[in-house]
Amino acid sequence: MQRKLRLRNREDFSRIYRNGKSFANSQFVVYWSRQHKAEPFRLGVSASKKIGNAVVRNRMRRLVKEIVRQQGERIVEQLDFIVIVRKPAVGLSMKELEKSMLHVLKRAGLLKQHR
Repeated sequence: MQRKLRLRNREDFSRIYRNGKSFANSQFVVYWSRQHKAEPFRLGVSASKKIGNAVVRNRMRRLVKEIVRQQGERIVEQLDFIVIVRKPAVGLSMKELEKSMLHVLKRAGLLKQHR
């Protein structure tokens, strides 16, 4: 995932948590907010200590970023969003994680409509 597509600073995370909308399933929570300077979008990933040690958390962050990178052309533009990883996601395969991620993004209305 390219560096310019990442949300890094605390103010951006706080703004999205405060003013954004959210949607969740059992594996992920997605908070999002429209942002005109985000081209095409910016992603932040959060994995708390509840889901496991540093190795597990970093692996989950890497997997989420990879799923978003692969599906990047399907995601709505000018958007900042944060994906929070929940504990049930830890035991899933990459295919199951991708399916769950696409489900939560679709329900949140963050995927482009097929033509």
